[in-house]
Amino acid sequence: MSALFEPRCVWPLQAELGEGPVWSAAENALWFVDIKQQRLHRFDPAGGEGRSWAAPAPPGFLAPCEAGGFIVGLKTGLCRFDPATGAFSEPSPVEPGLPGNRLNDGAVDPAGRLWFGSMDDGEEQATGALYRLDAGGLSLAEPGYVITNGPAVSPDGRRLYHTDTLEQVIYAFDLSPGGELSGKRVFARIEPRGGYPDGPTVDAAGKVWTGLFGGWGVRCYSPHGELLRSVCFPCANITKIAFGGEDLLTAYATTAWKGLDGAGRAEQPLAGGLFTFRVDTPGQPQHRVRHEFTHPR
Repeated sequence: MSALFEPRCVWPLQAELGEGPVWSAAENALWFVDIKQQRLHRFDPAGGEGRSWAAPAPPGFLAPCEAGGFIVGLKTGLCRFDPATGAFSEPSPVEPGLPGNRLNDGAVDPAGRLWFGSMDDGEEQATGALYRLDAGGLSLAEPGYVITNGPAVSPDGRRLYHTDTLEQVIYAFDLSPGGELSGKRVFARIEPRGGYPDGPTVDAAGKVWTGLFGGWGVRCYSPHGELLRSVCFPCANITKIAFGGEDLLTAYATTAWKGLDGAGRAEQPLAGGLFTFRVDTPGQPQHRVRHEFTHPR
């Protein structure tokens, strides 16, 4: 078992862009994606074994559904994935008029709403946006991002965090019971050489954890935005963490070798691996999507 706040690699699979870890309590397993290599991955901690599925397009995230299986956010749109058969449904486009975009990070809030972002695949144009999927269908929550990451929601469901990665800012919003956002403000800003905030996660005490792409670690902030802890890694690109295990006290971190040249990869042989470390505050249980996809309104 990993030591407290000391990462160790449990699956050196060399993901080019590992992302979006989610814990499946029913399976006692961790799921995540490799965006650039177009793979879905499942890791079984008990046996230390991994399994992978090829996706029909680059997958930005996957989210478990109350009806079973997962919703997967592909470059081509939202689809269903059935782990029992390995089948993907025909994707439903989210941004058919923006072929240069792809879907990126996503999360499910306590009300069962799916929140996810899109981004410019070339990482240059502010064509990305934040979306919400609920009983009313798919809605645009906020436009104007180059690279979206998150979102993540507080345990009481009243605050949502969303990251503008290139601007190195994590924003906080007030989240209404009906799913409306208001009160956008800066929650945390990463210093210029501190790396780029990637996927955020909120634990059961409301603390916000964020991976740092190019920052060699993970940071933990209080609900008030105060930096509480930094966890150092042996590779530069940490993308996101999820809390798992029976006690939800094991953090699983996805990483990436994207952007490293041959020398960089030789210096960071574990880049792209799946890591774990123990924490002193449990995570939130993984919420499930309650609503099926319908076209945007």
